[in-house]
Amino acid sequence: MSRDASWLQGAVLYQIYPLSFLDRNGDGLGDLDGVLAGLDHVASLGVDALWISPFYPSPLKDFGYDVSDHQDVDPRLGTLETFDRLLEAAHARGLKVLVDLVCGHTSDEHAWFQASRRSRHGGHADWYVWADPSPDGTPPNNWLSVFGGSAWSWEPRRHQYYLHHFLPAQPTLNLRSEAVGQALLDIAAFWLERGVDGFRIDAVDFLYRDPHLRSNPPRPYIGAPPLKPFALQEHLFDMMHPDIDSFLDRLRAVADRYGDRVLLGELSSQPGAHARIGRYTRPGRLHAAYTLDLAKKPFTAASFRAVLEGAKGAPGTCWSFSNHDVERATSRWRPPGADTARFDALLAVLLSCMPGTICVYQGEELGLPQADLDRRHLRDPFGIAYWPEFKGRDGSRTPIPWRGDAPHAGFTDSGQPWLPVPDVHRFRAVDRQEGNAASPLMVWRECLALRHRSPALSMGSVGRVIDQGPVLAFERSTGEDTVLAVFNLSDRTIRFDLPAGGRLSPLAVPAASGEVVGDGLTLPPFGVFLAGVEAALEPA
Repeated sequence: MSRDASWLQGAVLYQIYPLSFLDRNGDGLGDLDGVLAGLDHVASLGVDALWISPFYPSPLKDFGYDVSDHQDVDPRLGTLETFDRLLEAAHARGLKVLVDLVCGHTSDEHAWFQASRRSRHGGHADWYVWADPSPDGTPPNNWLSVFGGSAWSWEPRRHQYYLHHFLPAQPTLNLRSEAVGQALLDIAAFWLERGVDGFRIDAVDFLYRDPHLRSNPPRPYIGAPPLKPFALQEHLFDMMHPDIDSFLDRLRAVADRYGDRVLLGELSSQPGAHARIGRYTRPGRLHAAYTLDLAKKPFTAASFRAVLEGAKGAPGTCWSFSNHDVERATSRWRPPGADTARFDALLAVLLSCMPGTICVYQGEELGLPQADLDRRHLRDPFGIAYWPEFKGRDGSRTPIPWRGDAPHAGFTDSGQPWLPVPDVHRFRAVDRQEGNAASPLMVWRECLALRHRSPALSMGSVGRVIDQGPVLAFERSTGEDTVLAVFNLSDRTIRFDLPAGGRLSPLAVPAASGEVVGDGLTLPPFGVFLAGVEAALEPA
């Protein structure tokens, strides 16, 4: 095994957004005791690890990603002792645990920022990115926040602007300060000492920026301007700086001191994402990384072929179809009027066949559609600002339905959920799917079991990738074990010409299955065909 090999290669992760997983203390917010109570459900899926989104003390202006103390648990979600019990229980079930490490920014209520904003002098003066105004009093450059408006806010106590790539309540840390870098490495060591198996590193592309604070050039567009002004710039200077590499090197050195611990990075969907995954996952840096680039593409064979080909140079790619920041895949990609059960089964098989690491987002295993919320129910500042053209992220963050007939579908026994539980989700509650062989829950269990049984699907590289109209086909191979995977991404019956090559041995799949007829394959709407290949298919 190479120095950079890790248990993350081929693993299946399950993302838990704790605020919406299960509420055990009755305040309407999910908590760590709820995660603990739901571990048997997670383990039953056959995943290898949990990624738990932030549970740290926070004002919840960005619902966990505005951290006010990196080394504690928000009292509404539990205590450090609760976390220790959760970690022990997960390990007892054979589940590894990743936690979020937010290195690029803090809450404006963090003690570091409170000290830094008071004066240009003192121990924390340079812990954040500060800049003098332009001669006319405007911000120092044209950088924009992802959430809209300028990325700079005025601080009258310092007579300077501070940078925030997201909300004004999320000031950007200055990782060029040696003290800041060391503090973040110490935080990583704190959680590694407690026994976590690694970190998901938030917003890696935003960790460093041009030290000269040069303005970004405009990005040309055709037709109406985009909804979000962030898309009107070429982000040459405010993110993706080469100095990111050196911090990842240092963070990896800390993780390596604790044995088989791993680092998973989140990248933006800015152009060149797969090249950056390759760069960030070079030996001695991250073990894997993912981007939301795929989630923002149309559901076509050509799109999937492009990302699979692009990822061949980035073997550390992690794949996810849904998470807490994007619309749920079944709603985003399913054609209007298409058969929901067939489509959801296709998604389960397709994700299970993707190379590298894969990540299932909570509720995905239940086939939950995106919740359609009224504006009065929104909590996400991103959605509130852009309503109704962009409804924000709350629709993918609604509580998990555990018991279909219970108040709030069993998410909370006595509280009012922080986001409503849609009635349509009750029919997909965990208790209503258990034991139903055709349910999304059972389909996901079968798909993940198939991935684990097949060396080609869990550890194999990607060979030839074909897109033929709406049909996507690709090989996964370890050299000794090869699987051909074929997917009809349309809602009509399609014939696909099988590539010449080895003899095929069809595998049973929990989805609408294709049928070999002569030298071709007939695929029903959203049909799937998996087959072992006795000899490698002829190269293109």
